Amino acid sequence: MSQAPVARIEPGPDPYRWLENRDADEVLEHLKAENAYLEAELAGQAELRERLFQEIKARIRETDLSLPTPWGPWLYYTRTTAGDEYPRHYRCPRPADDSLTVDESAEQLLLDPNELAADGYLALGAFSVSPDHEKLAYSLDTSGDEIYSLYVKDLASGDLDALPFEHCDGSMTWANDSRTLFFATLDDTHRPHRLHRHRLGEAGAEEVFHEIDGRFFLHCYRASSERQLLLLLNSKTTCETWVLDAERPDGDFRCLAPREEGHEYYADHGRLDGDWAWLIRSNQAGINFALYTAPDATPERPHWRELIGHDPQVMLEGVSLNRDAIVLSLREGGLPIVEVRAEGRAPARVQLPDAAYSLHVQDSLEFHSPVIRLRYEALNRPAQIRQLDLASGEQKVLKETPVEGPFDADAYESRRLWATAPDGTQVPISLVARREVLAAGQPAPLYLYGYGAYGESLDPWFSHARLSLLERGFVFAIAHVRGGGELGEAWYRAGKLEHKQNTFSDFIACAEHLVATGYTTPERLAISGGSAGGLLIGAVLNQRPELFAAAIADVPFVDVLNTMQNPDLPLTVTEYDEWGDPNDPEVFERIRRYAPYENVRAQAYPAILAVAGYNDSRVQYWEAAKWVARLRASKTDDHLLLLKTDLGAGHGGMSGRYQALKDVALEYAFLLKVLMV
Repeated sequence: MSQAPVARIEPGPDPYRWLENRDADEVLEHLKAENAYLEAELAGQAELRERLFQEIKARIRETDLSLPTPWGPWLYYTRTTAGDEYPRHYRCPRPADDSLTVDESAEQLLLDPNELAADGYLALGAFSVSPDHEKLAYSLDTSGDEIYSLYVKDLASGDLDALPFEHCDGSMTWANDSRTLFFATLDDTHRPHRLHRHRLGEAGAEEVFHEIDGRFFLHCYRASSERQLLLLLNSKTTCETWVLDAERPDGDFRCLAPREEGHEYYADHGRLDGDWAWLIRSNQAGINFALYTAPDATPERPHWRELIGHDPQVMLEGVSLNRDAIVLSLREGGLPIVEVRAEGRAPARVQLPDAAYSLHVQDSLEFHSPVIRLRYEALNRPAQIRQLDLASGEQKVLKETPVEGPFDADAYESRRLWATAPDGTQVPISLVARREVLAAGQPAPLYLYGYGAYGESLDPWFSHARLSLLERGFVFAIAHVRGGGELGEAWYRAGKLEHKQNTFSDFIACAEHLVATGYTTPERLAISGGSAGGLLIGAVLNQRPELFAAAIADVPFVDVLNTMQNPDLPLTVTEYDEWGDPNDPEVFERIRRYAPYENVRAQAYPAILAVAGYNDSRVQYWEAAKWVARLRASKTDDHLLLLKTDLGAGHGGMSGRYQALKDVALEYAFLLKVLMV
């Protein structure tokens, strides 16, 4: 057995704070030593890791064509090629019969990220074709720190213009003149705070807006009608929207409704009863949102008129607009629902085949299009792109993500279970396994995943990689804990701020339920979560370590108390609405009671794999490093404790698709080793 790295201890309240000294030789040496220790400890799994990688890769169609998107005179699409890390972006002339048939002989290569990556990290931010289809605006992050460089490419000549702007968030929004671009820049805390207007062919850019409140992010985008530009300023609890005529980009933005603490609203521009109008989703009448409309010329709040009232049982999550229909994204009973309100038809909900699933409007296509596209998937069903006819309600599967090799969706069974939290709340669990595993009624190795923050919903999703676990007899489950948005806004609020312990108690209750009902045992139960879900994992490991055999924490937010006390770090101030401001003594004590790093103590922990990204601007690499150092110095067991730091990546891990598969193979090999499967 190799020797685990031991981090030195400094006197003071935070003995491992020295690990925050980015780029210091001592820090880099320690992280590299942890990486070497991981490789040494998993050396016996090298063959298994390669086998898992090849298994997963073999299920993925390496050379494939995306579903083309019609826009104007073109079809736009991407193509993946075996051996390439990134898809290439193309277009070809739109067929006269309006079909989706790609004419490869006439296609035009728009962008090849493989040429730009140069074997390093690469993330594509904006990919925006101008309204006249003559230019492509795109942005690139080459380190994983989510700071982008901006480019404009002439699609006829191929000439490339690297825009001379720094600290960009990667967004690029065209006005209708195909000459004016709006983009945002970041402040020292990595918050988009300034909106700029740049005219092609001119030097520099004009500042249009500066958001000085550190809680608010700035976003600019085009309305569904493509006739308006919208500037959204939002914190976790409050919104403000400004609008500008896209035909007159030199003008000034005007405000729809000045910010009012707790008022969230999201505007779009489209048609209603044959006339141009504004549609506004607002929580002014209740936490589940209602829908309002306003005249085209007077969109300000005094002119809002209720179109769809607030429903305490149904969350209005989103609205998509087409010329002849309004499409509502709803959430009821923990499931996503799409409802179409087309002119001349009664409201109709989309019917689906599975009991638990993921569903969202993927693309409303062109504003005048009579159809939209839905993305649908389940734990046992690969993602489908479904075309929905807005007038008739007819659905058509245009493309299903292929699974290469033998695969039968009916060989896997998906279930929805309910666990009882300590306060009596019923917490949903989504679960999948091979039918014979569930039919046997015997405890099996089980992988339980959780998140529970920001109101984000963990709707069931299909995974090619996960099949490698299911084929080895695993059960996979998702704990839909409070703090997420699966059961609406109230579910989210019940797992944030002073209610954060509910997130952890819900997850523990789900684990206990899966053990009590015979799906698994503590000796065969692995848990996982990333980012804010990593905080969840760190907290439950401190509170109930004996309940789990293994844990994976990806880019885990485990140093929450120290991070939230440092307003100079990226995103800290904006997070006060989610976790609280520890400058308040009551909030400080509340966070201290659950913060994973502070609550590590002398007890036995399960085997743990922590993964960090050195260039991560959201969760700093040192959170995982400090947590692992304290665990190693405190825990009383000899279970594996491993730290992997991707020195050339950020929050999302390595950027290429093959490297991402290798990372999954490593995590699965760790689980198989620990659970002895």
